[in-house]
Amino acid sequence: MHGGMSDLPITFENATVRAGAITILDRVSLAITQGEPTLLIGPNGSGKSTLIRLGMGLIEASEGRVRWGGRANADSPRRAMVFQHPVMLRRTAADNIAYALASRGVPRAEQASRIDALLDQVGLKHLKDRPARRLSGGEQQRMALARALACDPEVLFLDEPTASLDPASTKAVEDIVRATALRGVKVVMASHDLGQAKRLAGDIVFLVRGRVIEQARAEQFFTSPATQEAKAFLRGDLVI
Repeated sequence: MHGGMSDLPITFENATVRAGAITILDRVSLAITQGEPTLLIGPNGSGKSTLIRLGMGLIEASEGRVRWGGRANADSPRRAMVFQHPVMLRRTAADNIAYALASRGVPRAEQASRIDALLDQVGLKHLKDRPARRLSGGEQQRMALARALACDPEVLFLDEPTASLDPASTKAVEDIVRATALRGVKVVMASHDLGQAKRLAGDIVFLVRGRVIEQARAEQFFTSPATQEAKAFLRGDLVI
């Protein structure tokens, strides 16, 4: 983990994101703190991906603000992100990791051992010399996780990383997420899968139409939701 100042908590203060006349996030106020994974759930179009990008610092709020450890500067090596459809470099799996390590300033002499450790961590060491773009979908997602972890992040944002994966690949990714969280990395993950949220979440942020409707510990949210929207969503009703 990095030394020095922390990016946590990440606080959203009446953060609004607009695209033209469309409001994507509407006056979101919440704090992301150290601890177990935070899962963002809600219907399609609820703003989960936009909230992840805002927290990562990839976009700016149209109104309100985001602060990282009390600071307004969005630039930080302490955060990493994995997208639903990650882009693989036209290189081997090992070289994808090497690129991430080099960009972080890791000396070349240290890279080989770090590459092996990271690929072993995600179960891909035996595929280190395979072109990354020839890996399966599930392998590419694990490769993207290894590449993100090469940056030694304090906070790891995941945008529906298992949305198009089969059950075995989903389990492999979830196992990596658990192990990553146990090492002290704060995981913030958007998911459309309620079963996955139950398996992974320490706390839940439930969004509808760009607003945070409910934030609670996972066990409380799933057993005693406080809002009618959450109750309907958990029943499987359409919430729009």
